[in-house]
Amino acid sequence: MIATQETVGTKPYTIDRAHSEVSFQVRHLLTKVRGRFSDFAGTIQLDEQHPEHSSVSLTIDASSVDTDTADRDQHLRSADFFAVDEHATITFKSSRVVRKSTDTFDVVGTLTIRGIAKEITLPVTHLGTAKDPFGKTRVGFEAGITINRKDFGLMWNAVLETGGFLVGDEVQISVSIQAIAQ
Repeated sequence: MIATQETVGTKPYTIDRAHSEVSFQVRHLLTKVRGRFSDFAGTIQLDEQHPEHSSVSLTIDASSVDTDTADRDQHLRSADFFAVDEHATITFKSSRVVRKSTDTFDVVGTLTIRGIAKEITLPVTHLGTAKDPFGKTRVGFEAGITINRKDFGLMWNAVLETGGFLVGDEVQISVSIQAIAQ
């Protein structure tokens, strides 16, 4: 019998949306606006002994953007920003995992927003593995990255009377994931 990654040590996990978060912040005029996406799903193929065999995929429903302000959320869904009618999802699919230390990794993959795909390196921290009260194995990860929104076609802005622009180009993205073994 030929051994596959699955039989050697890669275990499938499904992201638990109720205990996970995908959030962002971006400068708006003088302060930062914070938001999140409430609808997302993904899987992790995890090999704790050989993390280079691991992979992750995440799909976010772009229309689930939520900044606690309905008018702003509607604008973010429009063609000015996410264009959710044409580009319903934001995706990330890893291509390789590189161990940096015992619990930190660089997860390299393709981030696609508005149909524009770019390779990024996502610094990830493994928070640990534990059994929940129901006997299910769970694993936790956190990651954060700053991207330039214009690299993904999010070009809308307004020039301020005093100079400068209303919306900053840099967007800080934070991901906190808890996943359940399948």
